[in-house]
Amino acid sequence: MTTTTTQSPAALPQESKAALVPLKLLIAAPRGFCAGVDRAIEIVERALGQFGEPVYVRHEIVHNRFVVDGLKDKGAIFVEELDEVPDGKPVVFSAHGVPKDIPATATQRGLEWLDATCPLVSKVHRQAERHAEAGRHILFVGHKGHPEVIGTMGQVAEGSITLVETLEDVAALDFPESTPLAFLTQTTLSVDDTREIVAALRARFPEISGPRAEDICYATSNRQAAVKAIAERCDLLLVIGAPNSSNSLRLVEVAEREGTPARLIQRGSEIDPAWLAEVKTLGLTAGASAPELLVREVVDRLREWRVVEEETVTTTVEKMVFKLPRQLTD
Repeated sequence: MTTTTTQSPAALPQESKAALVPLKLLIAAPRGFCAGVDRAIEIVERALGQFGEPVYVRHEIVHNRFVVDGLKDKGAIFVEELDEVPDGKPVVFSAHGVPKDIPATATQRGLEWLDATCPLVSKVHRQAERHAEAGRHILFVGHKGHPEVIGTMGQVAEGSITLVETLEDVAALDFPESTPLAFLTQTTLSVDDTREIVAALRARFPEISGPRAEDICYATSNRQAAVKAIAERCDLLLVIGAPNSSNSLRLVEVAEREGTPARLIQRGSEIDPAWLAEVKTLGLTAGASAPELLVREVVDRLREWRVVEEETVTTTVEKMVFKLPRQLTD
């Protein structure tokens, strides 16, 4: 673990802050954009450059309103369903992945489509296909209604995959002993919760097949580990992320599991100064869809009320980069 410390400049006259205890700010690293999010945003931007405006995007490219609004300003149009995309216009599929019938329909319509699905999610899709081809019923650990879950469950025939969300769901499963089973997991789950559910599945079904390595992505695991590294030192931890961002919500849960109060915010403007009344040390992180710009926005907001002493706590350095679709590189 490495740390770096900087003293922030006073945003208000020093006399107005003299009576306040300085705020120690522990900023987790890694935080913010992961390689899959970087790739998805670049796909939309490059598509706009290659095809011109507009480029359609099915669902939010990533779960962050700031990012989505920025792409709208550049000429992207976000839609919920494929039938909202006019003929002859390019369409990008979000980083969370889509059911198999979506690209098939786009191809039938003659649409130029680009797949921004995170490669680590695509890997889970391929695993699901292989288990289905082998005749195994899949138990998929994930959160109902999340786009990644919908996309993964849509890779195989209905009835060949069952969603498992909790330990209670595991206990309620009722398969004959002879049923070939396999499990897979959503990539943005709580590492600790998923470990418990997988252990319960293996205990209940000793012959169940599973991935050689866990499906939870490196970025999710790294951000949760970084929160654990600072949580015990903090009186409060802020997570920058969207309410529909699974990995951001898990960061809040990780902090709370460590005994540290945590709040999810989307922008610096959402911070209530009353939250900081008894806070001497504040933790700060950002979900995988939140840009660093929003981290700095939060720091600037905090400086309006307190003298801030920043310390970056680094638990690992990420170097992952994913290739772009061939249509954008040829």
